[in-house]
Amino acid sequence: MGATHITVTIRNPAMPRRSWEGLFLVDTGAIDSLVPRTHLKDIGLKPKGQRIYELADGSEVRMDITTADIEFMGEVVGGTIIFGDKDTEPILGVTALESVGIEVDPRNQRLKRMPTTRLKLLKKA
Repeated sequence: MGATHITVTIRNPAMPRRSWEGLFLVDTGAIDSLVPRTHLKDIGLKPKGQRIYELADGSEVRMDITTADIEFMGEVVGGTIIFGDKDTEPILGVTALESVGIEVDPRNQRLKRMPTTRLKLLKKA
């Protein structure tokens, strides 16, 4: 299964002209989005708190977080952004995707718009 990447703009909601654009890995296994710390600091974002995250290997790590506007595919959503290490690949998490009604098509690894944005989880058959 291949990786899906998309261009995303992270914008400081208090100073919308301050933004950073990059190529993000779309990760449906990640709840929140992640951006290298240096880019967040460059646009004036500071940590608002910390959260403990579980990594793919099962280990846990406490990371700084903030909130920002996340812009992609003509949509804007406010979301939690994790301060990543300087060489970390930016990640677009599933919360941002689902908040604007976009999902990953598993057949071709492309993003597609859902006909409607779900207000609740679907019941399993």
